[in-house]
Amino acid sequence: MSKVGLIIGREYFSRVKKKSFLVTTILVPLVIIGFYAAIIAITVKGSSDKQSVAILDEANLFNGKVEMDTTKDKNIDFRFVQNVSESAYVKKYKDAGYNAFLYIPPFNIDSPSNFKLHTQAATSLSTNAAIEDVINKAIENKRLVSQGIDPKKYKQIASDISLKNIDDTKKEGAANSVMAAYVVSFACGILIYMMMIIYGTQVMRGVTEEKTNRIAEVIVSSVKPFQLMMGKIIGIGAVGLTQFAIWIILLSLMQFAIPLIFPEMLHQAASVAANPGATSKAAEFFSGVATLPLFKIAVSFIFYFLGGYLTYASLFAAIGSVVSEDQQEAQQLVFPILMPIILGFVIMTKAVNDPNSSLAVFGSLFPLTSPIVMMGRITYDIPAWQLVTSGVLLVGCFLLFTWLTGKIYRIGILMYGKKPSWKEMIKWGFRKG
Repeated sequence: MSKVGLIIGREYFSRVKKKSFLVTTILVPLVIIGFYAAIIAITVKGSSDKQSVAILDEANLFNGKVEMDTTKDKNIDFRFVQNVSESAYVKKYKDAGYNAFLYIPPFNIDSPSNFKLHTQAATSLSTNAAIEDVINKAIENKRLVSQGIDPKKYKQIASDISLKNIDDTKKEGAANSVMAAYVVSFACGILIYMMMIIYGTQVMRGVTEEKTNRIAEVIVSSVKPFQLMMGKIIGIGAVGLTQFAIWIILLSLMQFAIPLIFPEMLHQAASVAANPGATSKAAEFFSGVATLPLFKIAVSFIFYFLGGYLTYASLFAAIGSVVSEDQQEAQQLVFPILMPIILGFVIMTKAVNDPNSSLAVFGSLFPLTSPIVMMGRITYDIPAWQLVTSGVLLVGCFLLFTWLTGKIYRIGILMYGKKPSWKEMIKWGFRKG
């Protein structure tokens, strides 16, 4: 086996055998699924606390009846009270078993005001919004009646459509979900962003630890510094890919457990399927995901992760070779490397909304930002020449940076007691011989 292969194996197995790797690899999917399950539980089961609200309607706004289908929270029970004053009932509604007391005084229908909600404690935002929605709907009905319009006929006339996006570039004009494309693009971009920083920083710390412990002096006596740098970069990158693959597998397996834990989801899905007029946003989203070029996305993700990681990992390795235990010194040198990564993330947030803008095209071609920005555009119809150009530039940038940082690494790994500047490091990179 080559010396680089031995270093790769050492870096890889020394990390995957650590307890911290196993704990993190297993814990992260569990935490994600835990949050996912909590959100589903809250959404499916809802709140179990029934809110009882007394209404003193001196303006006769509701005509003695609240339309419950207009509320945002079905856990609110409205009851009307009569033959009392506001000041007198404020002292009684709690003893009468009500959580809140809504007072509606006489008002001008054109400029409604002075509505009051009395409570013994602050109401939740959802409850407050539900009560406001009830009042607004009632005022709208009053205004319609005053204009000679039947509120029931108005509801039949009112429209609430949702556009179905058809991608004409696909076979038979397949339906496409704008939300699915946006979510997948943004998720791919932010994953590349996070993984480049996390694993690039691990490369820097690994090099710094070996330099501080003087292990590097022993290793470079038998291998070239460039071989040592490449072995560490590839070994730690393989750890990242392994961890990512395990996360995908665990998350996929855990998805099947959600319906077993929350059987209510199956009943809701059955009720939606039984009602032809019902629209499931979740079903629409997953249907939209199925129309995306998933193979192209997966291949591009692996390519841009490897290209971006190798490019930035070589820079992080060069920084790790010139610093010692002074973390402040490392942070000062790392900041210029982080700037293009942050810039790529900022451009990506714009690219997912406008993938064909000049800024998005530039960001997906510029090799220091293309791993992040191109993944923000990958779900859209990108011209082939842009993909090819972006890939060639990224590979060329990786080769150039690896050559330059290899020369910096060769000098910096054996240097102690001196704090080099970026100017000196650049001179090392372009020094002949």
